[in-house]
Amino acid sequence: MHSFFAGRGPISPGSRAGLGAAVALLALVSVIELADGPNASYVGLVAAAPFLAAAFASWRVVLTVGALATVVGAVFVISDPSFPAAINVVGVGLSTGIAAAVATIRDRQARRIDELFKLAQVAQQAVLRPIGPHVGMLAVAGRYISATAAADIGGDLYEALDTPYGVRMIIGDVRGKGLDAVRLASIVLGSYRHVAFERGDLRTVVADLDRAVARSVGDEDFVTAVLVEERGGTLTIVNCGHPSPLLLRRGKVIPLDPPAPVPPLGFRPEAQPRVERLEPGDRLLLFTDGLGEARREGEFFPTADRAWQLVGHGTVGDGLASLEAALHEWVHGRLDDDIALVLMEYTGPRPVASAAMPSWEVGAAGA
Repeated sequence: MHSFFAGRGPISPGSRAGLGAAVALLALVSVIELADGPNASYVGLVAAAPFLAAAFASWRVVLTVGALATVVGAVFVISDPSFPAAINVVGVGLSTGIAAAVATIRDRQARRIDELFKLAQVAQQAVLRPIGPHVGMLAVAGRYISATAAADIGGDLYEALDTPYGVRMIIGDVRGKGLDAVRLASIVLGSYRHVAFERGDLRTVVADLDRAVARSVGDEDFVTAVLVEERGGTLTIVNCGHPSPLLLRRGKVIPLDPPAPVPPLGFRPEAQPRVERLEPGDRLLLFTDGLGEARREGEFFPTADRAWQLVGHGTVGDGLASLEAALHEWVHGRLDDDIALVLMEYTGPRPVASAAMPSWEVGAAGA
């Protein structure tokens, strides 16, 4: 019986639930029939058991429930062999066949949806390559937080590259969700991974990305983004309609707002860089708007107030893990939007390596 239920694997939780609910219904109908007397007045109700199982279980379980329901009906018909009671037993058999067909269709649709969701996840993972733990002289960590296990995938994106012009990073958020958002995110990242190595000025990088977005979307689609460049301890930030990064320095959290509002990619942004001089130990937190919009009972997650406490200590990977845990606790595990996070730490200028001195020169120097 177990192998019949399971097919090639263990019986699923849904099948167990459907089987349990159907058996409970058959037991209830049997109790009512026994209490009612010798007339089989309620035998027709057992026809509902296969349909109840079909809502959760596989067709194998539905057929088993239907066979059990037919046996239960036949037992009561023996005590009341009237024509209506016999017809009810035949109806149970027909109901079993229909319910098994319904379960088969439902199961195929569920498998197809599951395959499409897994395909979308694979596509998104291919777009978002792992970054860190070190890029150039920076410690870097990235994290993608899905709203729920069954949520539509989003178009949040990030990348960190060690280029001839310094370490360059991007974080962005595509308007919308689903495969179209992933497609546009892949276009932005593909373009960025090319032009970040070819363009010496971040404003030129932004112009190239804007053209790539404009060629690929409709009039109402866009991508918010922040581009960051660290070169020799100098931090350059270009913000295109995206939440401002947070600079964590000596216990303080400083929002790095742009000099002036700039529209997202796709709306011809005229980039206006903000330049900061980094200090050893500085950290920069980049995030998408899902973090700023996370709320419980109408109160938004206090990102700036808690940033130092959560991500100002330990490794950058530990910091993002702490932030994610605090975020899930704040919203009680229910996020409304996906979130991308990037945390970098500037460790200071690259030390100048001294030339190796032969042992005889060391001795001569000490003489």
